[in-house]
Amino acid sequence: MITAIYPGTFDPITNGHTDIVRRATRLFDKVVVAVALNTGKEPACTLDRRVELAKTVLAEFDSVEVKSFSGLLVDLAKTEGAEVILRGLRAVSDFEHEFQLAGMNRRLAPEIETMFLTPAERYTFTSSSLVRNVAAHGGDVSSLVHPVVEAALKDKYSIETE
Repeated sequence: MITAIYPGTFDPITNGHTDIVRRATRLFDKVVVAVALNTGKEPACTLDRRVELAKTVLAEFDSVEVKSFSGLLVDLAKTEGAEVILRGLRAVSDFEHEFQLAGMNRRLAPEIETMFLTPAERYTFTSSSLVRNVAAHGGDVSSLVHPVVEAALKDKYSIETE
């Protein structure tokens, strides 16, 4: 049984993330979606809320487990018995940062491989930060996120814009 871990802040989880998870479920026996605390960013949603939204959005996938984490990803990967760290690449601009992360993770845990997947073409421009920005300004994000995420963003930003 091969387990992959797919880390990110998922703030919010987008249809691009879901597309990567869908592809991963065809390749791996188990996929752990690891929602990171990431104190370096100002999240739109709390860690618990991001986990809750990811669980709702990904509920259709029996082989997917969603959990939160802080600290080193490789430590969580070892705890989960993951043999693969899964990362999404949307554009060439993502590659340099992802390549550095993969190199560091390999140095820390050489037994864990990093694999990259690209989302469907229609999601290559979609990022959580762009979705947050559009939602914060009252834009339509319905084609970019699950309806439950859209509702959560509307709730968050309607309070701040009134």
